[in-house]
Amino acid sequence: MFKRRDFIKTLGLTSVGYFGLQEILLANPQNTQLTTVFKSIRIRGRVLNDGKGIHRVPVSDGRSVVLTNSSGEFDLYSASDRDFVFISIPAGFEIKKLTNGSADFFQKIDKTKSEQNVSFTLKRSFSNDENHHFLLLSDTQIQNEYEANQLLTVAAPDVQQTIKSLNDPNLFGIGCGDLVFDHLELFKEYNQSVQLYDTPFFQVIGNHDMDLGVRSDELSSSTFKSHFGPTYYSWNRGEVHYVVLDDVFYIGSKYIGYIDEEQLAWLEQDLAHVEKGKTVVIALHIPSYTGAVTRYPDRDTIGGTVSNREHLYKILEGYNAHLLSGHTHFNDNMINGHIFEHCHGTVCGAWWSGPICYDGTPNGYALYEAKGSELKWRYKGTGLDISEQFRVYDKGYHKDFPDQMSLNCWNYDPSWEISWFENGIKKGVPEKIVAIDPLSVELHLGPQLPKRREWVEPQLNDHMFFFNPESKDNLVVEAKDRFGNVYTKKI
Repeated sequence: MFKRRDFIKTLGLTSVGYFGLQEILLANPQNTQLTTVFKSIRIRGRVLNDGKGIHRVPVSDGRSVVLTNSSGEFDLYSASDRDFVFISIPAGFEIKKLTNGSADFFQKIDKTKSEQNVSFTLKRSFSNDENHHFLLLSDTQIQNEYEANQLLTVAAPDVQQTIKSLNDPNLFGIGCGDLVFDHLELFKEYNQSVQLYDTPFFQVIGNHDMDLGVRSDELSSSTFKSHFGPTYYSWNRGEVHYVVLDDVFYIGSKYIGYIDEEQLAWLEQDLAHVEKGKTVVIALHIPSYTGAVTRYPDRDTIGGTVSNREHLYKILEGYNAHLLSGHTHFNDNMINGHIFEHCHGTVCGAWWSGPICYDGTPNGYALYEAKGSELKWRYKGTGLDISEQFRVYDKGYHKDFPDQMSLNCWNYDPSWEISWFENGIKKGVPEKIVAIDPLSVELHLGPQLPKRREWVEPQLNDHMFFFNPESKDNLVVEAKDRFGNVYTKKI
């Protein structure tokens, strides 16, 4: 078992700073309030498989990260301001589920005990998890009985069918925030949808999943934690390291996109055990950055991007990093140096008001596939075949470009190739122009539309294309994604 002195040597600056502060506080017993807040709790235990210890499993309380020794033992000095002790599930082991369907990787800390024992028992995966899939569902965002019913009877069956078609025992899901729409009692119905999938889901806290009216950000996640555990943590599958972060910072009646120092310091410790060059996937609710910043330069983006994102990028240097988010109800794929940012369309679309988000992206979710350290992805529209990756509009339908045909390729990134063919002959490449989707104009434009959410309006996007064919006889549009998948439509 580790000794306390040896343990402290392994800690990062945050933990050393914490223990230094603790010693100061305990040396001044008159300050009873602070002494109570920082009451020391020692947590010891083991991480086991078939009764045998598992070596080098990260164990954390959200402030410090320690590794199990060769016998699977750990010794963690925590405090009474911590809620959970949790592990970063190693590759090659199954992800257990809680009764609500979400992933089971944590245990509550008993704040009444200064010393306690906590153990985690893992089971090896039935099959090699080097190749695996995961689904990302963002903004299910249910606010009332109607929307809960839409989730359970329309969206969830589509997800179930996708899971069935994948037939992957190593599949897992990520609920990327705004699981509900301020009505936290609807976590019950959200959990019912997750239980239908019969696959473990890792949950991200969104701005609509928070306790409102509390006095500080620290208290805003209480209900979420009671259902799903920590708001930031990590796990492993095959060669990929996965992380969830909480980037919604509550400031009273509003929120900002911001990752606090505690999480950044924890992430540094977490990634210290991940070899440079590996693929790291981070799921957070608010995107670190989106194209909306340039599409709408006069808008305030403090609640739509992460203000201290450059510090996150710095921590991720040396990794093949992907950031996965939702929040915006539009689809963006952006490459910024070593960071690939995926901002996803939403399960609820334009807040359960119709079949599309306000950029024209279908209601839906993302499907990711990992082969070793290589990551591939596609967007799956609810009720649509996976081959449906773009929508084509005839001349005259887009009022801003009446003399051209247009198409919306919602999962586009700069590596896609889009062309049109007439009578089997390639005629050209459509021009990408920042524009609105004409179907969104039809469904959303004006103070009376859409009926369920009259405040929804069409939004500019970076995945509209325009072209002017010589003839529509035997006209075919082809889109090839960065992975070589080819999608065609005969017009």
